[in-house]
Amino acid sequence: CVVRRFYLNRAEDVSGISGLGRVCEGVEWDNGKVSLCWFGTYHVLESADNIHTIEHIHGHQGRTVVEWIDDEV
Repeated sequence: CVVRRFYLNRAEDVSGISGLGRVCEGVEWDNGKVSLCWFGTYHVLESADNIHTIEHIHGHQGRTVVEWIDDEV
């Protein structure tokens, strides 16, 4: 199983909830599915079908970006 790790790095907190900088860490599984673990008070776990869904939901028009830890396989 090959996974690729990443952070979501937030430049502007539109909701006022998650803060700035690295707001969660995640993995992209070898089947393209994504798992997230949010930092902060509640440490919520989340999953999605792919990284594009995460970018669409949490990207806030470029205010939050995926910061890859691992190189593309």
